[in-house]
Amino acid sequence: MTQTVREAAVAGRFYPAEAERLRADLDACLQDQAERQRVIACLVPHAGYMYSGAVAGAVFSRIDVPPSTIVLGPNHTGRGHPLAIMKTGGWRTPLGSVAIDSGLAQELLHRFPALAEDSAAHRFEHAIEVELPFLQARRQDVKFVPIAMGTGQLILVEQLGQAIAEVLANRRNEVLIVASSDLNHYEDDRTTRIKDRKAIEKILALDGVGLHRTVIDESISMCGFAPAVTMLTAASLLGAHKSELVRYATSAEASGDYSTVVGYAGILIK
Repeated sequence: MTQTVREAAVAGRFYPAEAERLRADLDACLQDQAERQRVIACLVPHAGYMYSGAVAGAVFSRIDVPPSTIVLGPNHTGRGHPLAIMKTGGWRTPLGSVAIDSGLAQELLHRFPALAEDSAAHRFEHAIEVELPFLQARRQDVKFVPIAMGTGQLILVEQLGQAIAEVLANRRNEVLIVASSDLNHYEDDRTTRIKDRKAIEKILALDGVGLHRTVIDESISMCGFAPAVTMLTAASLLGAHKSELVRYATSAEASGDYSTVVGYAGILIK
């Protein structure tokens, strides 16, 4: 049976479409001198590499990437099912194809029927795609399970986190949970940093419910807060006890425009 390959949707826009240029950009973002460690989860941004690549790279530099990952991202396009997974095939990047871990995807579908197999939700979505070259750079044979989240309903995102934890309970050292999210959007740099700090404090406290409440109460336009809540829920159930803010930045550091920025945080969950 022919396996479906999802073609890169944002190569040439969010990151280079040519393999050689992409490798050079990844080399610039990744810190080879960093000591790699196995972690339960991480939060990384998903903007164009010129804006957030250094933050994402600082995180992936520190991770000993295991054979498989679950990558949770928001659904910016609004297409498809609100909790969309793919369980077969692979995703192509300029560095080659990344295979979907079909066994793990099937376990998650079985454990949490609110998930739906739906490639349409992923076809033009960038939040998961931009993380894949970093994972490939760290482990050439890495497999992954993509989940695009178009709902922020607390009970659903918590239950998904619980399901992920139950599936990974006996194999957590072999699977990395990646939450793909930028932080506050399109306010001035000072306001964004204040708002982002409030969200980051909840993530560092491993407080998914608190993050959900803070994002809503403080009007923080964190696009991937639902993936972050799911990640925190799963990581806490899997025994996470420590977190670390590896790097923070806003887009102003690349653009020079401090009047309207996006915030980026890179966080390890251990």
